[in-house]
Amino acid sequence: MHALDIALGCKAAPHRSWLLVGAIVTGVTGGWMLADPGEWPGAAGTCLAQEFLGPTEIVASPDVGLLYVLCQDAARIAVVDRQKGELVRWIPVPASPSGMVLGRDGSKLYVTAGMGDGTVCVLDTASGNETARIPVGHSPCGPSLSPDEARLYVCNRFLNRVAVVDLASGQVTACVPVIREPIATAVTPGGKTVFVANFLPLDRADEFDVAAEISWFNADTLQGGRIRMPNGTTDLHDLKITSDGKHLVAVHLLARYQMPTTQLERGWMNTNALSVVDVEQHAWVNTVLLDDIDLGAALPWRVVCPGDGRVYVSHASSDEVTMVEWQPLLEKLASLPKEASSGVAYDGSQTSLTTSDVPNDLSFLVGLKQRFPIYGTGPYDYLEQPIDEVPKGPRGLCVVDGKIYTSVYFGNMLAVIDPAASPHRRVSYLRLGPKAQLSLERRGELFFHDAALCFQHWQSCASCHPDGRVDGLNWDLLNDGLGSPKNNKSMLLAHRTPPSMWEGVRPDGEAAVRSGIRHIQFAIRPEEDAAAIDAYLKSLQPIPSPYLVNGEWSEAARRGKELFSSNRLHCSQCHPEPLYTDLRKHDVNSRGKFDRASEFDTPTLIEVWRTAPYMHDGHYLTLEEVFREGRHGDVAGEVEKLTDQELHDLCEFLRSL
Repeated sequence: MHALDIALGCKAAPHRSWLLVGAIVTGVTGGWMLADPGEWPGAAGTCLAQEFLGPTEIVASPDVGLLYVLCQDAARIAVVDRQKGELVRWIPVPASPSGMVLGRDGSKLYVTAGMGDGTVCVLDTASGNETARIPVGHSPCGPSLSPDEARLYVCNRFLNRVAVVDLASGQVTACVPVIREPIATAVTPGGKTVFVANFLPLDRADEFDVAAEISWFNADTLQGGRIRMPNGTTDLHDLKITSDGKHLVAVHLLARYQMPTTQLERGWMNTNALSVVDVEQHAWVNTVLLDDIDLGAALPWRVVCPGDGRVYVSHASSDEVTMVEWQPLLEKLASLPKEASSGVAYDGSQTSLTTSDVPNDLSFLVGLKQRFPIYGTGPYDYLEQPIDEVPKGPRGLCVVDGKIYTSVYFGNMLAVIDPAASPHRRVSYLRLGPKAQLSLERRGELFFHDAALCFQHWQSCASCHPDGRVDGLNWDLLNDGLGSPKNNKSMLLAHRTPPSMWEGVRPDGEAAVRSGIRHIQFAIRPEEDAAAIDAYLKSLQPIPSPYLVNGEWSEAARRGKELFSSNRLHCSQCHPEPLYTDLRKHDVNSRGKFDRASEFDTPTLIEVWRTAPYMHDGHYLTLEEVFREGRHGDVAGEVEKLTDQELHDLCEFLRSL
């Protein structure tokens, strides 16, 4: 273990505790309930003992009426008989599972898991036995199968590539580079093309156009291209191809990052979107907003196209599922003139709507969509119940026989929505385990992802800080005055590295959390909510760098460490171990045209490989640019004298932290 690991106290997240409790599940008319206490069905007949299951993904068997629910925190798959409403059994999977895909006949389940030593676990669904384990590299997720099931495509999120797995040999046969943090894949029905969702933008944050992109490549040649999404696209969580193979739909945030954050009403900071892409042309068609004029649909997470004429989206922060009528949407888009116009405002008012106005029109889907809360009959029903009693965090999604199933991350349950039922009998629940007693950290994680803390539910803390990290954008926040946009900062170690914000206007992380609730979410919340968010953020741990070799620094990184600590460069003077910051502000000649100050906070360098673009204004895409173009820290002119090899070594060390 590195000295850094010891200094940071790396350990399992504290909310993943264990508790011996149990009950059995039974179906009842109008919903699901817990029956008399007993044992939860466990793997190999054992008692399932984990308090927090963390259900994230869900897939349906094509023929035997089973649902497979991936529980991230428990590292298990719950097998559910959806007809009987019974939890049948548990299947163990490797630690840190991240995604899964089911074979066409339902006999095999492919599960991505692990971080630095990522694998694909192949499961026989009949027995629950593991039949193979395939090494695929760092941070695997977002798997999809070729139609003939000869290949498995797996995102290596933090290696910025897609691994192509030959299932006959159990080997990775190729790796296709993509853009930034690939998180989901989709294969056309004929298997010709693979599309990839890049989670974050890879642009300088001080540019006019900053947006995440969709990558695509030919399955045979592995050559392809990229599809630019609208300006402000970030948090591109998922994509699917429609059943006819003609279109791809993707869900993401559409940030209004070029506007000062003086208000939230009517989408003036973050909106939540669904984009349509032409599969054959590899071209963006348009983007529609899933929000209403006065009610956000925060953090779209999963999208499915089950072939029933509709598209469904789960919203992890506003606790609902949206159903969109697909063909009427296409017809409405096709009917619009293509001339540029400025006839639509963010409030949805319009004079002459054209195709270019659609991403700003909050009323475009009126009559074409329905929003189904996973509790109660309306978006504000949570106000009537204690937070521990409300199911929160729908993520995984599938639609079977007209019913919508979504995995509720903070609720240890599935929510079942019947769109055809009356609003008062539309939602029922299937518990996968005992009701979790939220620890302080887990409660904080819930609040961090909960748009109920935000005025009109437009966003959660996680909207701008996915995984507690960055969204790749500059924001003009009110804390340092208007007209001074700053690059988004990671929340990792924020409470251990005061002051907060680039100009140090908040004395510490605690003050920043409370300021964010008040001035970014525009809400007044009890002190215990902010204290819980503090606890969650303090529990965040750095993940192993993808630049490590077998968990250790490479030879280049070791040479870079020597340079970093040398009297030649003096890097460690402002970035001392173990946190790699001296907790002070410095003038490093980075003042830009919009800045009112010259001194900026010295950030921690831990996970710096993950936080591009760099500097307070996001001016540089790579660490190499920080030194070559920005001459960062070049007090004595030594940075300019670095050879290409020395610069590579220095950056390799930083990327290994």
